[in-house]
Amino acid sequence: MLYARLIVMRLLKAVVVLFLIIIFNFVLIQLAPGDPAAILAGEAGATDQEFLRQLRERFGLDQPLYVQLWRYVSGIATLDFGWSYRQGMPVLDLILARLPATLLLTGTAFVLSLALGIVLGSMAAARVKKPSGSLIMALALIFYATPLFWVALMAVVLFSVYLGWLPAYGMVTVGAGHTGFALVLDVAKHLVLPATTLALFFMAIYTRMTRASMLEASQQDYVKTARAKGLSPRVIQRRHILRNALLPIITLAGLQAGQMVGGAILTETVFAWPGIGRLMFEALQQRDYNLLLGIFFFSAALVIVFNIITDLVYRLADPRIKEAS
Repeated sequence: MLYARLIVMRLLKAVVVLFLIIIFNFVLIQLAPGDPAAILAGEAGATDQEFLRQLRERFGLDQPLYVQLWRYVSGIATLDFGWSYRQGMPVLDLILARLPATLLLTGTAFVLSLALGIVLGSMAAARVKKPSGSLIMALALIFYATPLFWVALMAVVLFSVYLGWLPAYGMVTVGAGHTGFALVLDVAKHLVLPATTLALFFMAIYTRMTRASMLEASQQDYVKTARAKGLSPRVIQRRHILRNALLPIITLAGLQAGQMVGGAILTETVFAWPGIGRLMFEALQQRDYNLLLGIFFFSAALVIVFNIITDLVYRLADPRIKEAS
């Protein structure tokens, strides 16, 4: 009952937040330089004012700003995100076609970064005065400070061009015609480089956070009591230190799960991964504003969903929050 009420309250707040985001993004796009009608007319080789007027009238760009905003908001209420000028397709169809690829990439990168970050952070905390612990933290610092695009390019050069182990671009092998389990293996091979590249930066953050949280938790009174009872260091590390140290990591992971969708823009562009990140980059270049607005909406909705899930997981991990509620 408590969780149902929590979800309902979070969803009501999410509706308000999404409405404000829709208005903000719409106004921001309108202030951006560039006229979609002029760009389409220029590519068509027609620059006369009559053709421009017809294009603006066709796409509703000749209407006042408040009329365009009302048409856009009312359209979203019926899941109508408008028409992509450049792709010649409904925006919703374009996004839904690309969204599974982005969720696969970001989901894999998120699980990989969180699992490796917790493991490496725990190892670094247990070996705080040893060379191995310092080495782990040095590697985490390197991956945190190294630009993502450089890591992606070096991964392509090393593992695709030089060694030839993994494919560099795309999601599947073009023309291979794989089906069934062969298709799954093919997608997995293409997923390795972009998912690992995207995960390294966030893994470094989780490693540093896990180490700091575990070192702080190891100084608490309940840990000293566990040591006084004669519990083994491994049991203390796993049941008492790590469990309590995970609470701030859950919060951070929930916030950064949504950021991964935005961070996937660069990764998808470098590796030609057919997700909404690459679609956003193409829409920005083409001044396809309806498509940009649709992608912004879905990105914001994903962030809100991840935040709601984080609240639920946090309450499961820390019963004190449920009792205080």
